[in-house]
Formats: sequence, C-alpha cells, structure tokens
Amino acid sequence: MNVRIEPSILSADFVNLEAEVARIASADAVHVDVMDNHFVPNLTFGPQMVGRLQAVSAIPLDVHLMISDADRWAPGYAELGAFSVTFHAEAATDPVAVARRLREIGSRAGIAVKPGTDLTPYLDLLPEFDQILVMTVEPGFGGQSFMADMMPKVAAARAAIDAAGIDVWLQVDGGISLDTIGEAAEAGADTFVAGSAVYGADDVEVAIGDLRAAAGAHRH
Repeated sequence: MNVRIEPSILSADFVNLEAEVARIASADAVHVDVMDNHFVPNLTFGPQMVGRLQAVSAIPLDVHLMISDADRWAPGYAELGAFSVTFHAEAATDPVAVARRLREIGSRAGIAVKPGTDLTPYLDLLPEFDQILVMTVEPGFGGQSFMADMMPKVAAARAAIDAAGIDVWLQVDGGISLDTIGEAAEAGADTFVAGSAVYGADDVEVAIGDLRAAAGAHRH
C-alpha cells in the first residue's frame, strides 16, 4: 500500500511560501491548514492565500478546513482547484451533501474528526468520502505532542475501509515525526501530515524520505 507524506505549511515560513512549497517537491501533497479563529482558537489564512498557493505549487494541495459552517464554505476551496478538501465532521450539518458537492466540483472529499469525536457513525458512510482524517492532536496549533491513544480509532477506520474494499485514504495529523510515524502506520494510516518534522529539519527532502521509509517499514 502506498505511503503518502504531506508536509504542513503551518510550520513553514509564511513570508516565503512559494519557496517553502518548492522545497518539498518529493512530497505527495502540501497540507494547507485553514483556520478561522472560531472552530479552532487560531487564525491562518483563507481562500485568497489558498488560491495563490494553488497557482504556484507543483504538487497537489490537500486543504484541511478547521472552520465553522463547512456546508457553506468547503465548496469554495474545491472551486479553487484544490486536489483534496477535508472538512470537520463537527462543523458540518450534512457531511454527505458536502462531500458530494466537493466531488461534483472535482476535488477529493475528506472528513476529519477531532480526538474527542466518535468516528463510528461515519464508518457507515465510507463510500461518500475519499479520505478520513483522524486528528492525533487537538486541532488549532502546530508542534503538539502525538496522542497515541488515538491509534485504536485509526485501527477501527482501517478495518472498516478494508472490510468495505474501497480506496479511502486514512490520514493522521498531529505530532507526526520519526518517533511516532511507525506507530501510526502500524495502526493502519497511509497518509501522514508532518509539520515541524519536515520544515524543522536541516534537509527537508531527506526528512520526507526518512518519514516515508519509517512508515513503509511498519505498513502491513
């Protein structure tokens, strides 16, 4: 099974984002964290910045919306041309309708759950999504410690995806490093968001390769 590494530009230099995205050419996607200071207690950027990133990035954008009222706002990010748009289950009134709209526009549709949210109700809806994101920290800030107690949730998602026999990516986001990526891969994740583990490294391309190898060594 493929291992995908997606560096989070939350850990990049915001003044030089075009150059920062160019540095991670071997990554599978750029993870773009959109925060509204409402759904999470932090503010990053919105459609204008994502649109510019879309215009200059040589690799796909995986937009993670940590914003309220996903039903209203998520489709706009798909319209910008993002490869994938992930919204939070806690912020959507009708997650299936949002996912269908994203796909209709042309993006992959992802659904994310916070650490305290039960994933079980969404596992029956798996065919409606292209990606499940299990947060391994509380969303809102980079640099937090990995929550190993989320691994049973990852494992349950992997079992449901495999049982359904469908191609749904299983993503983890939060505290992913060389020390933790193996555990997440062992639990069944195949798509890994890493911020400081990539952008804090002396050589970002080596860091991406090391993370990919470490995850691959633990995949079943």
